Amino acid sequence: MRKKLVVAVTGASGSIYAATLLKKLESIKDQIESCGVVMSTNARDIWSFELNSEPPVLEYPFLEYQKSDFYAPFASGSAGYDAMLVVPCSMGTMGRIAAGVSDDLVTRAADVMLKERKKLILVPRETPYSLIHLQNMTRLTEAGAIICPASPSFYSRPETLEEAAATVINRVIDLAGLHLDSYRWPGDSDH
Repeated sequence: MRKKLVVAVTGASGSIYAATLLKKLESIKDQIESCGVVMSTNARDIWSFELNSEPPVLEYPFLEYQKSDFYAPFASGSAGYDAMLVVPCSMGTMGRIAAGVSDDLVTRAADVMLKERKKLILVPRETPYSLIHLQNMTRLTEAGAIICPASPSFYSRPETLEEAAATVINRVIDLAGLHLDSYRWPGDSDH
């Protein structure tokens, strides 16, 4: 069964994670019925700074929505979206979601996911965490969200930044209920 997804990119450092996610979702587009993408203004600026390019959302077979577009289908639970992936998730966005502040399309869509008991996967990149960050993560976890920190694994011996970022994104894709051929522990080993 094909999934309806929302991808939100917010203004945390870690645009490489968002770029990797979009690329991987395109590679498994046969598993996706629809995918809406919304980016904050800060996310666009940070993408340009970190990746030295403009966000290439239009290069992918996804629909892009403005952060103020409350007419986007995933702003309502009746649209039946399956999962929302916030990659990367700024601590400001996380705090607004945890407090139930739906002041833009990202936070409204996250609120919809929580109230509809759908998957909301937040990928914070911040480090270290303050007590407020941890309390927001606890509150969101108790509300049904999944916190998946952007902490790469090294079992697969990544050789590039993109491969390291992919170790996080592969987990996010798994958590969203999609199938992607990727490294699995214990993997092929000579031991």
